[in-house]
Amino acid sequence: MTCLDWSLTRPIKVMNVETKPDSIKPELELGPIRPPSEERSLLIRVTRNCPWNQCKFCRTFKGHRFGLRSVAEVRQDIVAAKAVRDRFLELFPKSGCGRAGEIACAFDHASGVTARNVANWLGGGGKSAFLQDANTLIMPVDDLVGVIKFLKETLPSITRVTTYGRSRTAVKRSIEELTRLHEAGLARIHIGLESGYDPLLAFMNKGATADEHIKGGTKIVASGISLCEYVILGLGGVKMWREHAVETARVINEINPEYIRLRTLAISDDMPLYKEVESGTFVRMTDEQVIEEEKLFIQNLDCHSILVSDHATDLLQEIGGRLPKDKDRMLSVIDRFQSLPPIERAIFRMGRRLRMYDRLDDLNDPNQSEAVERIMARLGQDSKKGLDENVIYKLMERSVRWRLQNVR
Repeated sequence: MTCLDWSLTRPIKVMNVETKPDSIKPELELGPIRPPSEERSLLIRVTRNCPWNQCKFCRTFKGHRFGLRSVAEVRQDIVAAKAVRDRFLELFPKSGCGRAGEIACAFDHASGVTARNVANWLGGGGKSAFLQDANTLIMPVDDLVGVIKFLKETLPSITRVTTYGRSRTAVKRSIEELTRLHEAGLARIHIGLESGYDPLLAFMNKGATADEHIKGGTKIVASGISLCEYVILGLGGVKMWREHAVETARVINEINPEYIRLRTLAISDDMPLYKEVESGTFVRMTDEQVIEEEKLFIQNLDCHSILVSDHATDLLQEIGGRLPKDKDRMLSVIDRFQSLPPIERAIFRMGRRLRMYDRLDDLNDPNQSEAVERIMARLGQDSKKGLDENVIYKLMERSVRWRLQNVR
């Protein structure tokens, strides 16, 4: 049996029998991003780009205008996704939505974004969908309810629908409107809180205040929709890190979201924030300074949320768990890192930025550590003398660019 060729320019060979593909190749319009936790979700683009698009720390939608897609366009994409799904299941009738041997094979060799999207979704079980782009909540409520219902009716295996939203938009929605979205099938909203410190939010041109974060977040929680708030470690820089940690924890405590997801700031030269770095207005933090900020943030949390560190830029991804039960364990991970000898801290930092380490225990593998040190030497880095922070920053930027490119 050969892998499915979704270029659809030649016959498909399955079980040594050639099958002529459909003459029409449906293609979905996809946006550039989704949360890491939605890696196996079906991506359906409902809006284009970001209606705010002014945050200094974001590069994703710069140069692109915001636009609402029509309900008709979105419905066409959903129908197209169904057609591709049906084609997969016709060719691989025994694989289903959870047993993804053939589907994974097709995914690895797929040439079209639609085929990759649908194959990846089926391989993950076919139960989740993520509505793109940055602020789906801005869509008229009746339209969004209609889209969600049509999605679930057309693809009944979908039991979970999630999306991005902005706090300021959530403030403008009534609890009744949000409840309607929840009843239609919207299970979770991902919101970039980033910080709870007003001077920092203003400096970063976030377009939301701490009070708006609280009001929007508590409305979502009251509606029954699961809320995931994102916090950017390092966003305060050297000047505002303490206030950022303490005030962000205060705002999170007020909201009490189901999830808190940590992201560590990485800056590239196509972000507005880069100019602030060049001018000296914003001074970046080192990994070790960010970990101290993270420690202060966790110490000040008093909520019943699940904390997750699942981004490529997060140094200590093993920090996570349910609050308050797991707070001491999370802090113990930080204490363990901070108590390492300087050489081991340097090796671990480089290993993480090279994506060769995942956990502190990886330091116990001498072969892996030697491999990290060899690469360090090629980069002109010496664990005994300390790391060049600019090298670390470049490696972090590379991770962000790689992830952005591989969402498409």
